[in-house]
Amino acid sequence: MDSIILTIHSLNRWLIVIVGVLAAGKFLIGWLGNREYQSMDRALMSGYTGLLDLQLLLGIILLITRGVVRYQIEHAITMVIAVVLAHLARLWRDKEDKTKFRNNFIVITVGLILIAVGVLTLPVGWTFSIGG
Repeated sequence: MDSIILTIHSLNRWLIVIVGVLAAGKFLIGWLGNREYQSMDRALMSGYTGLLDLQLLLGIILLITRGVVRYQIEHAITMVIAVVLAHLARLWRDKEDKTKFRNNFIVITVGLILIAVGVLTLPVGWTFSIGG
């Protein structure tokens, strides 16, 4: 069973990267182009945050079922920080559109950097692995 969870965890990281890069690009365009923050933008940020929440849940399950090794703790701490950052978007939901675009862009960009660093703490790094 933990092999299935590891596979989903491994595949979900790519969804996070794809959605994160697309969202960061959309928010940068919105910020620099003085666009109106719309429900699609809110949904994009929620989707990114939701994928991170799922990843965190899967990671916790893996830590519990597979045991804890030092590099996994470093990975987990880095990833929890990225998840917390994504949730900061709720703090500026009542701000001006430009502020929401700017802050979401910064949060996602820093989050993606943390995610890249966190994945690199693992022995397999960014290599694609299914199961095991």
